[in-house]
Amino acid sequence: MSLSFVRSSTFAGAMTVPFVLLLAACAIQPKPPAEADALPPPTVMPRVMPVEAEPKAPATQPASLFTLMTQGPLAAMLSYADKVRPLNGADLSAEIARVGDPGDSPTTQMQLALLLSQTRVPADLARALGLLQRVIANPAPEAQALHPLARTLAARYVEQRRVEDDRDKQVQQLRDSQRRIDQLNDRIEALRAIERSFARPNNTVPAVPNGTRQNP
Repeated sequence: MSLSFVRSSTFAGAMTVPFVLLLAACAIQPKPPAEADALPPPTVMPRVMPVEAEPKAPATQPASLFTLMTQGPLAAMLSYADKVRPLNGADLSAEIARVGDPGDSPTTQMQLALLLSQTRVPADLARALGLLQRVIANPAPEAQALHPLARTLAARYVEQRRVEDDRDKQVQQLRDSQRRIDQLNDRIEALRAIERSFARPNNTVPAVPNGTRQNP
């Protein structure tokens, strides 16, 4: 074998080894995980629905109506009670006239009951108690929301009526006692007048005018 052939074989072998190693490296290169290939789903933004504005601003509505719409009939009734509590005299009479006949409306019945309870008239207090009893006996949903307040006010009005009846009885008893005292004073004064009349002397001789001669 010649020296040139050996050198050629050695060179060819040297060139073959790096090529084989390069192919092996490509064959064993790790594959990227599947999670890296998957992209995150796009974020779905919620759809914003337009809100229709109220036809009337709350600031322009009556306070009781606005409270009724936002907090319910019980809160509206408490607000009305606080509003009419300072009323007296002409203002109270004007509000009673404005409410008028409540009919079958439990809300109006309670409003009128609150007004009548402030007149300090026994007949009006009895009427207010009757209106509250009608609200308590009403099974409608509007009335049921007012039942706790109606029962509380009815119990209060019953107690108020009892106190006023006791006060009227005491006033009448004082008047009767004063009348009997006045009658006794009149009788005592009459007895004193009789006593003074008995104490006058009856043996006094009447005076004789000058120049008049008395017969023996």
